[in-house]
Amino acid sequence: MRLDKAYERMTAVAVAALHEREPERLWPLLAGTLAEVCGGEAVIHKLDDWSESRGTLGTVPDAAAAELARLGDADLGLLRAGYPFAGHYGPGTDRTPVTALRAVGRTWPGSPTARLLREVLDVDHALGVPLPGSAEPITGCLVYRAGADFTDDQVVTAERAQPLLAAVERQRRLLEEWRRALGPAGAADQRAADCALTPRETAVLLLLTDALTADAIGRRLGISVRTVHKHVENIYRKLGTRDRVGTVLRAQRLGLVPTPGPVEAAWAGSA
Repeated sequence: MRLDKAYERMTAVAVAALHEREPERLWPLLAGTLAEVCGGEAVIHKLDDWSESRGTLGTVPDAAAAELARLGDADLGLLRAGYPFAGHYGPGTDRTPVTALRAVGRTWPGSPTARLLREVLDVDHALGVPLPGSAEPITGCLVYRAGADFTDDQVVTAERAQPLLAAVERQRRLLEEWRRALGPAGAADQRAADCALTPRETAVLLLLTDALTADAIGRRLGISVRTVHKHVENIYRKLGTRDRVGTVLRAQRLGLVPTPGPVEAAWAGSA
């Protein structure tokens, strides 16, 4: 797939994902498309802090998940260790995608991890796609394929996709925290839907509640200040408000955002 077409495809899916109300569906959407545009056959993605003994391991396609489900603790630990990417990325801040073969050279095919991947997933090569700015433990995706190593164009495609992946991951975390803070499953989503708020507008509303500036919201979500202002205008219109304070208070009354505790409420009342 040509670079421009691959990026267009990844962008379209990322934009669609940002309108998805179910946070748990975001990475399956992204991971499948990432594999497609990078010439991969399977993807393992990290959903939280990950170590050799714990953390949520997501997989695409479902057949890969079924194969990994049969592994014992020792083999799963080997995959979770992230060889050779943990060592490649860990010491510094460079998060440029790289293939396992390019990271460690000819030692990769004979490594225990490569042998396990051949046995379990019938793949020969791995491409590390960390999220930009992620610290140890590194968060991101591992894309796998059989046959020849990933091409230069496929690695560049992965690099272009990184900001899109990071933007969707930031929204996923925000929406999951929002759900946990607002009680029973589905209640928060229904209240947002009743107000016609999109998932992206909900994420902006949550950051407004945290008193972040438009610049800070843009940096947090990976969007421009102009786009932030557009979302804020939409939120004001849908909630029938005119300013930030009124919007936050209205959102609290509607159960769209958590209400402040006694100390926070007292501070807000004195402001």
